[in-house]
Amino acid sequence: MDRLIQIWGESLPQLLAATVGATIPLAIISFVIAMIIGVISALVRYEHIPVLSQLSALYIWIFRGTPLLVQLFIVFFGLPKVGIVFGAWPAAIIALSLNAGAYNSEAIRAALSSVPEGQWEAGCSLNLTHTQILRKIVAPQALRIALPPLSNNLIDQVKGTSLASTITIADLVMVSQQIAARTFEPLILYTEVALIYLVINTVLTFAQSWLEKRTSRFIEN
Repeated sequence: MDRLIQIWGESLPQLLAATVGATIPLAIISFVIAMIIGVISALVRYEHIPVLSQLSALYIWIFRGTPLLVQLFIVFFGLPKVGIVFGAWPAAIIALSLNAGAYNSEAIRAALSSVPEGQWEAGCSLNLTHTQILRKIVAPQALRIALPPLSNNLIDQVKGTSLASTITIADLVMVSQQIAARTFEPLILYTEVALIYLVINTVLTFAQSWLEKRTSRFIEN
């Protein structure tokens, strides 16, 4: 127990610095971009826009059907072979964003499709345009439906950043590997890392519940 307390006490500042300096920013930046990708892709498919809808479906099929780790390796190690070179951070953001964007797209599209057709008819009876119905009636209802899966995607995104260590980013996992190699205590270090991830995702889970309640009240009002 003394050994555990000693190692945790010495390593915690370094691990928290890596969490704040790499893991959390990487998750936030990539998820914001993934949300933009997801919204655009979902709307393209929901509106059945020719060509773009098929391209969007192809993108989703590829990124949902292949492992994130392989996608990271293709962007960071593979693309330089054809003259496209990205640094570790841009490569991680690109891979994480495209991967999460595919899942976000499906969550948003499913939410939009679940809104009853009667809502469109009600909007037409009020002489609203197609865009106005989508923005003022359908989208708010779809948001409440999409919030839980999108929140789950964010939690997965946080955990997915752990793979960034494989392309030289000094995130929480890489720093813990370095400390474990120095102290020869991998069990203690990786348990500490697991607890840090657990705390982050527990906070996100509570935030999800709060957002769901706020969104429901906003729509009802």
